[in-house]
Amino acid sequence: MGWLQLVLGVLVIIVSFANLFRFYSTGFFLHDEDLCRHFYSSKNAYLGFDAKALSDRVQEVLSKMASLQDKLESTVQQMEKSKDTLDKTHISKLEYKKYLEDEVIQPLYSAHISLRQIRLPKVEGIRNSTMREEPLINSFIVEEIRKYITPKENRRGKINIFGSERVYNTIGHACVSMKKELEEYMNYDIGSFCKDDWNLAQKLMINGCDPLPRRRCLTRASKLYQKPYPINESLWRLPDGRNVRWSNYQCRNFNCLSSKNPKRGYSKCTGCFEMEKEKVKWVTTNGSLPVDFLINDVLAVKPGEIRIGLDFGIGTGTFAARMREQNVTVISTALNLGAPFCEMIALRGLIPLYVTLNQRLPFFDNTMDLIHTTGFLDGWIDLQLMDFMLFDWDRVLRPGGLLWIDRFFCNRKDLDDYMYMFLQFRYKKHKWAISPKSKEEVYLSVLLEKPPRSL
Repeated sequence: MGWLQLVLGVLVIIVSFANLFRFYSTGFFLHDEDLCRHFYSSKNAYLGFDAKALSDRVQEVLSKMASLQDKLESTVQQMEKSKDTLDKTHISKLEYKKYLEDEVIQPLYSAHISLRQIRLPKVEGIRNSTMREEPLINSFIVEEIRKYITPKENRRGKINIFGSERVYNTIGHACVSMKKELEEYMNYDIGSFCKDDWNLAQKLMINGCDPLPRRRCLTRASKLYQKPYPINESLWRLPDGRNVRWSNYQCRNFNCLSSKNPKRGYSKCTGCFEMEKEKVKWVTTNGSLPVDFLINDVLAVKPGEIRIGLDFGIGTGTFAARMREQNVTVISTALNLGAPFCEMIALRGLIPLYVTLNQRLPFFDNTMDLIHTTGFLDGWIDLQLMDFMLFDWDRVLRPGGLLWIDRFFCNRKDLDDYMYMFLQFRYKKHKWAISPKSKEEVYLSVLLEKPPRSL
C-alpha cells in the first residue's frame, strides 16, 4: 500500500511540473499580448480601428445639424423682419412642399444617414460585418461605399461556388486618394435615378480608381432614344444622334464631330465619325503606306483560324465592323474621350469594352485569336507601363494567335527601345514595315505570331 501511495505521489509531481512548464512556455508568467488577446478576444474588435475616421463621421453629423439649425434660424429671422409683406403674400402648397423637402427634410435625412453609419467594431463577427473594421472601410464617410466594400458573408454560412466564405467587392487602391470624388460618385438616393455623371466615373477610372463600385441607382438614357438601325444598315451608317446624352460634350450631334470642326472636343481618331472615310480603311491600297496592312492579307496568314479578337485603341469600331464582314468577332476597347465613342460602337451593332489602359484585361489566359491596336499605343507611353500591357496581351493571346501592331509611331531615336519591347517575346515575324511619318518620327507596323510554349 505504501509503494502505491509513493508511485501516485511521484505521478502527481510529474504532472504538476509538466503543467507548470506548459503555462510558462505559453507566456502566462510573462507579459504576452498575443496570449491576452487570445483569452480576452473582445479587445480584438478594436485592433486597427480608425478613431480618426469615427471622429470625422461624428463631426460630419454635427456640422450638418449646425448648418440646418443656422439656416432655419436665419429663415425665421427673415420672416420676422418681413412679417407685413408675408401677411399679404400667399405661398402655394407646392412652394411650401418644395421648401420643406429642400431645406429641412433632405438635410435631416442626410444627417440621419450619417448617424446610422457611426458604429463601433463588433465584439463578435456577424453577417456582413467584420470582427475588425478594415482600414479601407474606415477611410470613407458615405454609407453606400462602406456597404459596398464590407465583405458579404454567404447565407446560411455555406461555402459559395468560388470556394469562399465571403464575397469581397473590390475598388482600386487609388480610390482612397480620390476620396472626395468617389464619395461624390456614390452619394445618391438608392433606387432613384443616377446623376448624369459618367464623366466623373471616367475621371476616377483614368486616375486609377478602377474597378469602380457598383451603384444602386437607375442609369439615365436620352429622353429621345430611338430604335437602333438594323445590323445590315448600322455598320456603315452614322447613328441617330438622339440616342446619345450630349450634355457632357462640346458637340450636340454626330455631324458636329466632323474632322473639319476644330472645336469638336477630341483630338485622336481624325475623321472616325465620317463613314465615307472609315469605309476605305484596311481594304484598299490607294494612297497607303507600306505600314498599312490589309485585313485580307492578315487573315490569309492563318486562314480559317482567326475567329475572335480584341481591338485595343481609340476609334468608333471600324476595325471590328470590317472583321465582322469576315465572320470574325472583335471586341473594341473604348473610352469617351471628348466624344461618345462607346455609344457609337454599340449603335453600329458592335461590342464596346469600357476599360482603361491600366486595367488587367477581363479575359482568361490563351483565349484570343487576334489582338490589334492602332492610334493609341504610341511613343508617348512609358516603357515600363507598356511592358505590363504587352505581357497582359501575351497572357490572353492563344498559342498561334496574332499580334497586329498597326501604325505605331515614335521618335526615330526611340525606335530601338520600342522594337525591343515587341521582339522580347520571341514571336514569329510575319510582317514588319517602317515608314517615315515626319522628319523626327517614324511609323512601325508589325504582325507577329505567338509561339506554342508548351510546358
